[in-house]
Amino acid sequence: MDFSIIINEYQFYLEGIWTTFWLVSFSLLLGLLIAIPAGILHSSEKWWIKGPIWLYMYFFRGTPLLIQLFIIYYGAAQFELLRESWLWEYFQEAWFCALLAFTLNTGAYTAEIVRGVIGNMPKGELEAAKAYGMSAWQILRRITLPNSLRRALPAYSNEVIFMIHGSAIAGVVTIVDITGAARVVNARYYAPFEAYLAAGLLYMCLTFSVIYIFRQWEKRYLES
Repeated sequence: MDFSIIINEYQFYLEGIWTTFWLVSFSLLLGLLIAIPAGILHSSEKWWIKGPIWLYMYFFRGTPLLIQLFIIYYGAAQFELLRESWLWEYFQEAWFCALLAFTLNTGAYTAEIVRGVIGNMPKGELEAAKAYGMSAWQILRRITLPNSLRRALPAYSNEVIFMIHGSAIAGVVTIVDITGAARVVNARYYAPFEAYLAAGLLYMCLTFSVIYIFRQWEKRYLES
């Protein structure tokens, strides 16, 4: 075992850490923008609202993330209308396809978390808000969303961790994330053990950092 290889090629791992960080961070942020309204509207009694949301969540929760990435990265080129539009400038970029796949995937899983915590909202709090004279929008903004999102923290922390681990597939579409950096190092030195062990340790550091941050948030918000 020659771990001097990792020291000599540390710049690839630094680049990989940064790529993994921004890719996961933006995916989670954009996924939340999808998940919160989707989780709320999933309980709508109107089929033309609930139906598309159910199909979206069913597809992205029921298929592997790798398949979703391949469909977007390789499948987009099959549509001539897309190739002739301004969107093709983005779809021909690997980073955009990975970001889109990760966003849609985490959005579906997070929407299910939001739907679950809203469905388990204590009815006493809602009845008290109605008795106080709040409108449906005020109840949603002041009572339902703040309390539900607080209770969703433990489940959402798991989704963040799964997203970090799942982002390892970005390397299959030429993105130099942590796994992609390990692949480059292995190709140069034929040292798979050292290359991928370093990648595994970096993923562990990211994972335990996320666990620590969410535990602090849980202590702060769940005890209040």
